[in-house]
Amino acid sequence: MASELPDYYFRVRENGAFVFRVDTENRQRRIDMDQIAVVNIRKGEIKPHGDRILSQEDLAAIGDWMRARSETLAARDIDDIHRAVDYLNLTTHWAQGKASEAQLDEVTDALLLAMHDLRSVLVRKKAERLMRERD
Repeated sequence: MASELPDYYFRVRENGAFVFRVDTENRQRRIDMDQIAVVNIRKGEIKPHGDRILSQEDLAAIGDWMRARSETLAARDIDDIHRAVDYLNLTTHWAQGKASEAQLDEVTDALLLAMHDLRSVLVRKKAERLMRERD
């Protein structure tokens, strides 16, 4: 185990995290984790757990974590999109050379609808950007 544990532990969940204060300064020298808050990143909320009152140190640590987590999630989002582009290229190669007629029958309609929907959104968003740049 590392020589020194952090003061806070964030148990990640879909919208944020449960925040725990880590305590190793006890007689049994075991790790105690005391939940102090619940964080919702999408809403920007920090809710104290139970009747707790969060210190300025608690709030600063939670705020730092929220900023870092938001950056991580944003980086993952764009990475996922780059992977989707790669996957579309791999799918094209598969459809052109490897797919059987039965496999193509199974996925063609779903792929065409998804690609049509994506194309519509991308064209509309690009047109909006071009109009803003022009104005």
